[in-house]
Amino acid sequence: MIESTRDGYRIPTFATYAPSNEGVRTRHPVVVVGGGLSGLTLACDLAARGQRVVLLDEDDTVGVRGSASRGIVYAQKSLEIFDRLGIFDRIASKGVAWSIGRSLVEDEVVYSFDAARGNLSCQPPFLNVQQFYVEWFLAERLHGHPLADVRWGNRLTDVRANEDCVTIEVEWSGGRYEIDADWVVDCGGLNSTLRNRLALPTYPAKGAERWLICDVRFSDARPDERWTWLRTAANEDRAVWRHPMADGIWRIDFQLDAGDDTEPSEETCCALLRRLLGPDVAFDLVWYGPWASRTHLLDDFRCGRILFAGDSAHVFPPFGARGGNSGIQDADNLGWKLALVLSGKAPERLIDSYDIERRAAAVHNTRIASRSLRFVSPGTAQVRLVQEQVIALARRYPFAQALVNTGRLSEASHYEASAFIGFGGGSSVPNARIELADGRIGAVVDLFRSGSSFILLTREHSQLTVANAMLKVLSIGQGAETDIRDPTGELIERLGLSRHEAVLIRPDLHIAGHLDDVGQGSVRALLAKALGAGPPNIPWE
Repeated sequence: MIESTRDGYRIPTFATYAPSNEGVRTRHPVVVVGGGLSGLTLACDLAARGQRVVLLDEDDTVGVRGSASRGIVYAQKSLEIFDRLGIFDRIASKGVAWSIGRSLVEDEVVYSFDAARGNLSCQPPFLNVQQFYVEWFLAERLHGHPLADVRWGNRLTDVRANEDCVTIEVEWSGGRYEIDADWVVDCGGLNSTLRNRLALPTYPAKGAERWLICDVRFSDARPDERWTWLRTAANEDRAVWRHPMADGIWRIDFQLDAGDDTEPSEETCCALLRRLLGPDVAFDLVWYGPWASRTHLLDDFRCGRILFAGDSAHVFPPFGARGGNSGIQDADNLGWKLALVLSGKAPERLIDSYDIERRAAAVHNTRIASRSLRFVSPGTAQVRLVQEQVIALARRYPFAQALVNTGRLSEASHYEASAFIGFGGGSSVPNARIELADGRIGAVVDLFRSGSSFILLTREHSQLTVANAMLKVLSIGQGAETDIRDPTGELIERLGLSRHEAVLIRPDLHIAGHLDDVGQGSVRALLAKALGAGPPNIPWE
């Protein structure tokens, strides 16, 4: 790997992979197509779970042409996933953690929030860093891993679905070759070649909204907060977003006239920035580029042995940082399931739960992001009137402030409607700080670093013992005679253990269900439900 500078950012460049046995078709358990956020996260996840994985990417670097900041806001669930994968500390040292957001009309704050209130996780509510840094750290984590075969400069050109495998044709600068895979995961993005070769409809829609991204560095100190102007004279009574990022750079998004397809110039950017920042603030424009609202959604995230994740499967309006965070959660949801199926510990039906859970999450994210889009960019006089009335109410009444919708930020998905989830389950477990039986201080994610086991947490006086390679039984309480000590009881309350006897937690740190009758039979039935297996088929020792 070498580093080079493009458009003001220093980025890595990776050597093109050259196949050593180009004329021989090889077979692999999993091939991931696309080295973006979702593809790199999934490849790292699979390797960490002991599964061999091939990753193909047609480029030789990270990000879009290695320069754009692109997605910058990483929500707590994503940060917890990165903690498990071993890159959170690098992200935290590079990026900017924040929890406070403010919505303004000119200089008047009409709504504010602090997402740190009630936070139990070791990770902050949000952390801002340019997307290519996250991809860079994931790629470095993957390089050198004995189970990962990373192929930069290798482009998928065709795909054939067979009865027991998938054959993909790959092109590189020296020729072409074919490989077979038990499973192929398409993380190829908005313009996925694989998805297009299969001619799968995505029902795309492009909005009339246009925005201009400006990555700018200036010396004037500002708080590490997310500020959103619903209207400001600095942008001709249109909206503006302002976020801190790594390297002392701020991401400022200016709303443009709807339907204006004029290519923005550097002069346009500098004029807008000057009006927003004031006449005396010196600044350096690092990068700029336009974006427009787009949506699409596949009917199914599984097509036989081909699975779709990230922007290949879904694209939302870019409000609330739902795109990249959702792709990361796609990978988190899929990785442990593929690992269990490939190792023979779960039936293939478990893969169906990926489509069930993550497509429902995509529908939810589309709905929430679309509401934010309508509020910020009212397309009709009626919606504009609603916006004006909400702002007027927010100035006078606290209850109305929460109605000011400048982008409901990404949260961990809830899978309560999944057929693979038991009573009371579906929510994500916060990566809370815990005290282990030997006195060591750790976090919840530490319990899940060593594989794809489920964990059954019981109240501190439970005497349940279960012999199963896929299940660890641990007691949690406030007393000293427990496997896990929660001194404040806050995690116990969040897990529902003040109301139930036990909780089963999946490898992706989502609750698989609660139990009030804790015995071999009830635990076995809940685990079977989570795996999509009948009790006779569940691996039970």
